[in-house]
Amino acid sequence: MHSNLYPLKFDPILKEKIWGGQKLKSQLNKDSNLLNIGESWELSDVEGDISTVSNGRLKGSSLKQLLKEYKGELIGEKNFEIFKENFPLLIKFIDAKENLSIQLHPNDELAARRHNSFGKTEMWYVMQADDDANLIVGFKDDITPELYLKHLREKSLTEILNFDKVKTGDTYFIEVGRVHAIGAGVMLAEIQQTSDITYRVYDWDRKDDMGNERELHNELAIDAINFNMPDDFRVSYNIDENQSNQMVSCAYFTTNYLDLTHTIEKKNMTNSFLVYMCVEGQCKIVYNDFSEDLIKGETILIPAALGHFEIVTNNAKLLEVYV
Repeated sequence: MHSNLYPLKFDPILKEKIWGGQKLKSQLNKDSNLLNIGESWELSDVEGDISTVSNGRLKGSSLKQLLKEYKGELIGEKNFEIFKENFPLLIKFIDAKENLSIQLHPNDELAARRHNSFGKTEMWYVMQADDDANLIVGFKDDITPELYLKHLREKSLTEILNFDKVKTGDTYFIEVGRVHAIGAGVMLAEIQQTSDITYRVYDWDRKDDMGNERELHNELAIDAINFNMPDDFRVSYNIDENQSNQMVSCAYFTTNYLDLTHTIEKKNMTNSFLVYMCVEGQCKIVYNDFSEDLIKGETILIPAALGHFEIVTNNAKLLEVYV
C-alpha cells in the first residue's frame, strides 16, 4: 500500500491556567501572548480541542479528518479496529508555576458509565524543575477512606500526601485512581489516554480574579480513589545511547526514551503510529524526500503506514510513544 502520508506536525493548542507560567514560551518556544500558559496540547482528539496539521500538503486538516480519510494507515490497522476514528492518546507539555489542584482520574469503567469517556492513565517525564520542586503522588502511608475524608474536611490533606522532590529526567506512571498533583516549578511532558475527565479534590483554597474557587468533585472522587495502590509509580529506565529504551509499557501506550548522538534509521515494527516529543536538542525526521525539523518542545506524528525513516541528529533526546 503506497500512502501519501508523511511525518505530521500540528499547531499547539495553548491553555491558560490559574497555575500556569511562562516556561512554555521561554523554554519551549511556544508563540503566545497569554500570561499564564499551563498546557500546550500537542496532539489532541478531545472534543472542542482537535489538533490541526501545521506542515506539508495536509496543512489545515484536522486530526479527525485525517482519521476519517486514512484510518489504519494513520494509526495502524489494529488501533483502528479498537479506536475507530478516535485518536487514542493526548500528548501535552505542562508548566506549573503554582501547584496544580490535587486530583485523580477515574478508571475506564467508571468514566464510561459516568461520562461516556475513557479513563485517564498517564505518565510524566520531567523536563525541568526548579530547586526543591515537587510532584505529589499517592499517600505517604496506608490510608482509609475515613481518614482521607477527615483530612479533606479539615483542609489538612497535604499532611497525608506523598511529596517527591524531582529533577530533569524523572519519570512517573500515574494509574487511574491515584491521587496526584504537579508541584510549583515543574515543567513536564505528559502522555495520557484521550480523556479530559479529572476529579479535583483540593485546590489549595485558591480563588480566581472574581473571588471564586474552582469546582471540586469530591462526591465523584471518593469511589474513584484506589486506596490500596502499591508504591510503584517511579519509573526507572536505561539511557543507552542511540536506541529505544523502554520507560513505560501499559495497555494504553508504550513510551521509550531515545538519547541520540548520531543519525539512526528507524523501522516501524509496531503496527502503530509513532509520536516523537523532543525534550532536548534537535533533529530532522527524514522520510523519502520529505524532511521536517523537530526542536525541543515540538512533537511529530509518524503515520503507521510509513515503514521506515531516519532521525538525523548529533544531539537530541526524544520520547517515542505508540499504542
